[in-house]
Amino acid sequence: MSPMALCRWLTVACALLLSACGDNRGTQSYQPQYGTRPMADASSRRECLFGIHPLHNPARLFQVYGPIMDRLNASIPEAHFSLEASRNYEEFDKKLYARHFDLALPNPYQTVTALGHGYRVFGKMGDDDQFRGIILVRKDSPVRKVSDLKGKALSFPAATALAATMMPQRFLHEHGLPIRDYQPLYVGSQESSIMNVFLGTTAAGATWPPPWQAFVKDHPENAAQLKIMWTTESLRNNGLVVRDDFPPQLLQKVEHVLFTLQDSEAGRAILASLPLSRFEAANEETYRPVRDYVAHFSRTVRPLEAP
Repeated sequence: MSPMALCRWLTVACALLLSACGDNRGTQSYQPQYGTRPMADASSRRECLFGIHPLHNPARLFQVYGPIMDRLNASIPEAHFSLEASRNYEEFDKKLYARHFDLALPNPYQTVTALGHGYRVFGKMGDDDQFRGIILVRKDSPVRKVSDLKGKALSFPAATALAATMMPQRFLHEHGLPIRDYQPLYVGSQESSIMNVFLGTTAAGATWPPPWQAFVKDHPENAAQLKIMWTTESLRNNGLVVRDDFPPQLLQKVEHVLFTLQDSEAGRAILASLPLSRFEAANEETYRPVRDYVAHFSRTVRPLEAP
């Protein structure tokens, strides 16, 4: 590990702590606690802040995406790239829509809404078939069909999570369970949503494949007590956006680094930890199906407030 990466890791709280907080109905839910984010080293190079939405808790986010920042810094000496994690979706949304990031990896819903805040799409994660919601239950759960969830508490990472919240909520709606018929708990992160199911706080919980795969790897005994009950359709994967005042020549170099990771053994190792096969070029038109999906969701499942 490079000195820069080591310094960054010393500032990240790596332990995922169990804590509980009540919603406005008095229901207790699991919440992780995080340390403060690392700050970029002082440098005469151009500072570029790269924000990534809460795919994982901040500690794991730095573990899997930190090597990409190291690769960018090694390949583009005239700039210094710093990764910034956010404690939850709400915090990330505020930063993104305030144009806090130079570059960002938002989810598809955040990608299309960021276009109205001075960002443009330049790429995306590949493997669109992996961008789908999954609904988990305990293996000892009596839940067998969607209607068994009526009146129950269900955990979701955040109201603006597309794969892990909106897509499962639309799935439930289309299978006869509108949102008014269950209690949605927005618990702040993917890991929290999974852990609420494991602890029995919620009857079911939603997430999407990468966090579930990470949970299975990191907590096999806990994961063995859970099962995927339902899976949604797929949609476009997470986007890559850039602020509209970012230098075009510098962006070209960023694109080259990201879009060629799969061409080297070291790059493939970085991608495997995400897990992802590649990043690829994209534009606003790539996300037209997402805009259509979100519009339909807002009409039929629950209204989405304009950020």
